Amino acid sequence: MIPNIRRGRRVGGLLRYLYGPGRREEHVNPHLVAAWDGAGPLSALEPAAGHLGKWDFRALADVLEQPVRSGRNPPRQAVWHCSLRTHPSDRRLSDVQWGRIAAEVMAQAGLAPHGDEGAVRWVAVRHGADHIHIVVTLVRQDRRTEWARHDRWRVQAACRDLEERYGLHRVGRAATARRRPTAPELHKARRLQRSEADRDVLRRETRFAAAAANGAEEFFALLREDGLLVRPRMSSTRPGEVTGYSVAIDRPDPIWYGGGRLATDLTLPRLRARWQETTAAPSTGEQDDLIDRAIREVRAAGLEGGDACDLLFVAARHVPGKAKRRILLRAADALDRAARPRRSAPARTRADLRVLARLLHLTGQLGDDRNTAAVLELLLAFARLAEALADLKAAGRQLHQARDAREAARLLRTAAGPLSPGVTQPLTPGRDRRQDPAAADAPGRHP
Repeated sequence: MIPNIRRGRRVGGLLRYLYGPGRREEHVNPHLVAAWDGAGPLSALEPAAGHLGKWDFRALADVLEQPVRSGRNPPRQAVWHCSLRTHPSDRRLSDVQWGRIAAEVMAQAGLAPHGDEGAVRWVAVRHGADHIHIVVTLVRQDRRTEWARHDRWRVQAACRDLEERYGLHRVGRAATARRRPTAPELHKARRLQRSEADRDVLRRETRFAAAAANGAEEFFALLREDGLLVRPRMSSTRPGEVTGYSVAIDRPDPIWYGGGRLATDLTLPRLRARWQETTAAPSTGEQDDLIDRAIREVRAAGLEGGDACDLLFVAARHVPGKAKRRILLRAADALDRAARPRRSAPARTRADLRVLARLLHLTGQLGDDRNTAAVLELLLAFARLAEALADLKAAGRQLHQARDAREAARLLRTAAGPLSPGVTQPLTPGRDRRQDPAAADAPGRHP
């Protein structure tokens, strides 16, 4: 269930739109499905159809605005408007069900708690099969202003609970470390015919450099080798100490992104905490033995997929073949979205995986004739890890992360296909490279 909250000043204008034909004649049979406690029967509140079929909203708008006119300190934007929409795959809900959902959202948002006779006045309007609109005036009937603080977080939490209660599709935001591109960033990328937004390019390159480095200096050097601009941030209280960084693609008028704007675990303090566990790296040894060790570590990783992502990002950069490299970069990005938490880094218990990621980077290209079978087994080990993670996330109703994990497993088995014919489905023929979100073929070349 997707909520969308806005503020406004005019109740009449909002009601006129909700009961009107819509921008594309999409509004059908507008009617009330719920109202505040003590409002009386809905039929008495329903706007009357006037001359030539026009609605008369004056009575409903007047009764909603009465607390605002008599309020002690009414807000400048006294109208609170929330739309609630179900997923296209959900069943059609009845008016009674929508009315109960609206009342529950109002209660959990703190605007009209159950049993509070002095709460704000509100109505819920339905003019479509899959959504309703809740119209609220933000002054309580006891004349006190309801400021609706933290309303978005509370409504989101209410929707997650209602999805579970009514068996609806979970469409809440995925709990991953990824910071998605904003709408202006996506529009700019399409306008300039770039394959992906700058934020996505920078996050992928930064995550590879973080996995391959063992300290801030090497991290910044790897970013510069990939053709990125790097701007360390110096401490304002301790001269000479680097406390953060920003990166940008080398273009005219570059747009800079701090590590925290790319992903929550890419800030410099968190990267330093990770590097402290990987500085004592063992000797590289033979590449065959290195891949065998990587296979064992991935198999032993269980469902702690975050550290395995570091190894996969490095492996994706060093396998031969541009097509396979693109697929593996997409798989690494999908597994990263599925495995990493959004607000805090997981307890890192697989330091050996990060050590191996660094060693794979130091040894260079993978996949020569001597270790083809070992590389195949490594990719399949990653695929099995992704499939197990998908089952875990699906069992926990984390459907976005489960979907990303399944996509990672599919891409990994696809990449393993050319190494072992018949193992997986073939590459998708004729894919438009401009639509490939991981089309960076070589370091330093960005769309």
